[in-house]
Amino acid sequence: MNTTLETKVSIETHGCKLNQADSGKLALQFIEAGFKLVEIGQPTDIYIVNTCTVTHIADRKARRSLRSARRQNPKATIVATGCYVDRDAKALSAIPEIDIIANNANKATLVSEIIASQGDGFVSCTLGTDQIPINLNTIKTRASIKIQEGCDQVCAYCIVPKVRGRERSIPANEIVANINKLETIGYKEIVLTGTQLGTYGFDITGGPNKLHLLIEHILENTTLARLRVSSIQPQEINSELLRVWENPRVCPHMHIPLQSGSNRILKLMRRRYTRDEYLSSVEIVMSKFSEFSITTDIIVGFPEESEQDYEDTVDVVNRVGFSKLHVFPFSVRPGTTAAHLTDQIASSVKSVRVNELIRLGDEKSRAHQKQLIGKIRPVLWEGRKNRKWIGLTDTYVRVCLSDERDLYNTISRVLIEEESNGYLNCLLAE
Repeated sequence: MNTTLETKVSIETHGCKLNQADSGKLALQFIEAGFKLVEIGQPTDIYIVNTCTVTHIADRKARRSLRSARRQNPKATIVATGCYVDRDAKALSAIPEIDIIANNANKATLVSEIIASQGDGFVSCTLGTDQIPINLNTIKTRASIKIQEGCDQVCAYCIVPKVRGRERSIPANEIVANINKLETIGYKEIVLTGTQLGTYGFDITGGPNKLHLLIEHILENTTLARLRVSSIQPQEINSELLRVWENPRVCPHMHIPLQSGSNRILKLMRRRYTRDEYLSSVEIVMSKFSEFSITTDIIVGFPEESEQDYEDTVDVVNRVGFSKLHVFPFSVRPGTTAAHLTDQIASSVKSVRVNELIRLGDEKSRAHQKQLIGKIRPVLWEGRKNRKWIGLTDTYVRVCLSDERDLYNTISRVLIEEESNGYLNCLLAE
């Protein structure tokens, strides 16, 4: 007779923080059911790929991972879930290496489906929260929690509304319960995640029904050390929302997607702000907080993007000085408006622009790092690499420290000394 206590599970996650949140929830459900969670690359009995479909490259990566999982684990149950399944389950059904296909809606019952797939003699051994092993290698220092899902904005390039559905919020008390459970297990930082965080609560009657009210509710009802907000649209930034960042438990960092610095392209994309409105939102944030990091996403080579449109984006990057850029070449997604636009940009042109923006982003990131030298910041230590501790500041900057003590999953105040190979070297300040 086999039991979950003898069964190993691996979860490979592709794409956004929303997928990371889903995988984190799945991981906890598997652990609570008695399964042993193992790292990718170790022998396993069940291999899950939580797919992304935001670009054709993401699709290709998912297919490659699923086939590789079968080669490395010939007798394992191979599972495909996530957004690729919602977009094109038929294509995935044609891949013989896959045993189970589950869309986003069916993630909630995936553990039960897998248990059922193991046969009548398979026994589930449920664990309580107090029995969950805290020191599992797969338990990290930071966890993403989904507070909202779906999108009603239907940007021209984006497949997310089709694969994640309409906007819907998770009640505040359920979110707080999830955070308290993760804090009990050992997590020190929670990242609030969703497709459109700024619209949180529009569908909730009673209780916190706006993002700033939810954050205040979390701060009042948990003892969590650090709370981070994953992504905010520029048009959703206001004084009420910014007020919660005055609490030192809320990390002084925002991810504010730009996508393009050209008004013409923003309009074609159906983004709900202009270049000047974006810059104004950033200025409001930076004028209120002296030490703050802003990261962003940019899509390069959207149909009809001229050289001037691209230069407008470069200009915004120079004006803002983002601490980190995520640069993506435009990818045609079947079923989106942009897929029908005729003036597609040549791949060679997109490649040049992407590489230029990545280099510029690296310059801005280094400039931001240099501004931190000589300052003291709190750091959450995530692990060791080359005999140095690697950690993340509250402002979302990687730092490293030479120290023989066990700092894993602790928060320390550090003095930042110098930049080296993309990291900031530091000393403990206490």
